[in-house]
Amino acid sequence: MDFKMSYMAEEWSLKMPTGLDLEVSHHPVTMKRVVNLIIAMERLKSSNSEPVLSTEFQDESLLSIMLESIVEEHSIIERTAGPPQFTSRDEIECTVTDSQKRSLVLLHSSMELHAVMLQGGSEDRKVHLNMSTYAHPTPIAETRPVALGIKGTNLYLSCHKDDDKPTLHLEEVTDKNSLSRISAESDMVRFLFYKRDTGVSISTLMSVRYPNWYISTAQDDDQVVEVCQETAPRYRSFNIQLQS
Repeated sequence: MDFKMSYMAEEWSLKMPTGLDLEVSHHPVTMKRVVNLIIAMERLKSSNSEPVLSTEFQDESLLSIMLESIVEEHSIIERTAGPPQFTSRDEIECTVTDSQKRSLVLLHSSMELHAVMLQGGSEDRKVHLNMSTYAHPTPIAETRPVALGIKGTNLYLSCHKDDDKPTLHLEEVTDKNSLSRISAESDMVRFLFYKRDTGVSISTLMSVRYPNWYISTAQDDDQVVEVCQETAPRYRSFNIQLQS
């Protein structure tokens, strides 16, 4: 680089106006400075816009000409902003009982979940859930988004409005890959619930789509599982036991 710079300086010096000389220092230079220098010298060689009237050509004049040729660097970062997304992380099998130790049972005739106090020998009626956990685009303290599917089926719990009131449904999902990434602005958030742990294996399940609406069970036995608000006289806490 030193040899090239010396050669360039000597070549340009021969072409400089009378009374001017060019000296290239040997300080470390960046590629940007080299480009600036080349452009400035080329413009000096070809420009007739500022003739030299005398040998009293000032440093300020040369500086003014060179500054016109400065090459500025601009960093342009292109970002394609999109709506935040919930991204599935893993799936865990679990069983769920309410605070009254009632298990969830599927009634195929009505496609509903009921909370039932099971007697000995009827444990096989208990529903096992596949709980998919998600990474939250904007994390909320002590909560984790989850989707709840009934093991051995394509049925998932969902929450959407019926007669202008949030209601709990069992909905068939034929393509489970559609639940792997869920846009926060899409209708698919109806399948998501915020799981908040309130004790050892004790959690509440609040609708992501309808905040302050929780999965709940009735005071009486063998009643449908629904969503309710905090003030409703229903049980909102569940014991979620992970299955090995």
